[in-house]
Amino acid sequence: MTPGESILPGPYAYLAAALGGAILAAVWLSLVLWTAKDIRLRTDDRLAQILAVAAVALLTVPGLILHLLLRPHRTLEEEYQSSLEEEALLASVAGRLTCPGCGRIVDSDWRICPSCSTVLRKACSDCGRMIDLTWNVCPYCGTATAAKETEPPAEDTA
Repeated sequence: MTPGESILPGPYAYLAAALGGAILAAVWLSLVLWTAKDIRLRTDDRLAQILAVAAVALLTVPGLILHLLLRPHRTLEEEYQSSLEEEALLASVAGRLTCPGCGRIVDSDWRICPSCSTVLRKACSDCGRMIDLTWNVCPYCGTATAAKETEPPAEDTA
């Protein structure tokens, strides 16, 4: 070492160290915030939320790996959607009808859903019984329902 050299690093080394520290702090903070958001979407248990955030805050990458291994696989929204699908499947297996508009259970003889006003069935023009909207023929009296609705009215030639 020569007499004029300093053992202290130069200003660029301090700048690089400060920049590297700032980047590491930003990455650490983003991991903690992401974990907090992720665990809130997956559980309502406050203790689990606190432990997950604390693990990532204290252990950083190992804490994040631990969180990813132990967190619930599905979000609360996915669980809710799954339960709705299961209820709809059970309702269809049980033979109960559901409204296509709102998903509520309806009776087979209802014409309109009382919850959302969706038209469920139509009345036959001859016998008046309720028939499905997609049927072209009334199964009770044999009247062609779609043909009557689509044909233009006949004009009198007299």
